Amino acid sequence: MTSSFRALALTTALAALTACQTPDVTRSGTQPSRDVIAPLADPVVVDSDTGTCFARATTPALIETVTEQIMVQPALIRSDGTVETPAAFRTVTRQRILRERREVEFETPCASVMTPPFIASVQRALIARGYYRGPITGVYDPRTQAAVERFQTDQDDVLTPQLTLRTARSLGLVALPRDTL
Repeated sequence: MTSSFRALALTTALAALTACQTPDVTRSGTQPSRDVIAPLADPVVVDSDTGTCFARATTPALIETVTEQIMVQPALIRSDGTVETPAAFRTVTRQRILRERREVEFETPCASVMTPPFIASVQRALIARGYYRGPITGVYDPRTQAAVERFQTDQDDVLTPQLTLRTARSLGLVALPRDTL
């Protein structure tokens, strides 16, 4: 392979990779700034205008599977009540989407708030409500995340193990805004 052919192949590959990049998206839809809404896998985003932290989650679709027997041919019954031929049935299985898959953005306590004492308060609040049955560690571990997710599900909040600001307010751990009092 000649060096000019290698250089051409490298240039072509770099051009193809550059074309595949996605543009930055911001909250205001203008030029990228430090409050860029990142892909779903990225951590919390801070809206510099309001000082509020946001996170994203994908809520799964809720699908119901229904299996039923449909009569294809009714039974043939003689006049004396005996069954000449039994009814014929067909099994039909269908799925119905009860809730679509959604990508949601929600407010969450900022990282500066999620200190070990605050997380310990979350754990105590969940214990008091019967959602958490572990030790008070001050660590946002999988056990605490599962308890938060169960609590949020019962409160009809976002289906995510991440603590939402709404849940923190429901637990009495974050002050309510003045306009909601």
